[in-house]
Amino acid sequence: MEALGILAGSGRLPFVAAAEARRQGLRVVAVAIKDEADPGLAAEVEAIHWVQVGQLGAVVRALRQEGVTDAILLGKVEITRLFSRARPDLLGAKVLLKARDLRGDSILEAIVDALAAEGIRVLETPRFLGPLLVRPGQLTRRAPTAREQRDIVLGRDVARQVAALRIGQTVVLKQGTVLAVESAEGTDAAIRRGGELGRGGIVVVKVSRPDQDLRFDLPTIGAETLVVLREAGATALALDAGRTLLLDRERFVAGADELDLAVVAD
Repeated sequence: MEALGILAGSGRLPFVAAAEARRQGLRVVAVAIKDEADPGLAAEVEAIHWVQVGQLGAVVRALRQEGVTDAILLGKVEITRLFSRARPDLLGAKVLLKARDLRGDSILEAIVDALAAEGIRVLETPRFLGPLLVRPGQLTRRAPTAREQRDIVLGRDVARQVAALRIGQTVVLKQGTVLAVESAEGTDAAIRRGGELGRGGIVVVKVSRPDQDLRFDLPTIGAETLVVLREAGATALALDAGRTLLLDRERFVAGADELDLAVVAD
């Protein structure tokens, strides 16, 4: 492999992967989603092509033009925009029709299959994001209290069942009561909703699916997550070790310690 394509949505992950791919000696080409991907990505890659959400045929043409046959999918594309703003081209429309349903992971699986049929292989993302994977153990100065630990144990059980059903990957609890379950609105909205109901002292648990496809949709947190956790009054956060990406680790841990937030991974 001499070149890597990055189908890029919003967030920092496309930047991290581009830097790692260049470190591995690869030529990097980005196909970026308009109004989602950061324009600054252009400075981090050898070439960039901009496409509208749903324009999968344009993605294929751009990668072929650049001679790219291996790619990764990174960054967020708000699932709600598929209903409000997408104007799919022919290949994009075929993908939506072939998807089992319109949940995010189902659409991504259909995209991967469609790209494979066009001669483009989608790779597992840890190959370019490995240093970001959370390791097992206590990440912060403070460990969970006994009450928080009980909520974490319950939360992991509930979250894994919800994740297995492909509904979401995050649950919010307080004193044994589930306050919010992530669905199409995303992690941040679920945390805020749980915070409103719990009025502080909430525990957030985020997991990966039992059958997690490492080519896309790994759970991701970063410094921005801390803002939401603070606003929601969270006191503890539990993650899946080895299957969760942590951006800006030092900044995140320092910020969590300032909030006296207990963060653990298992």
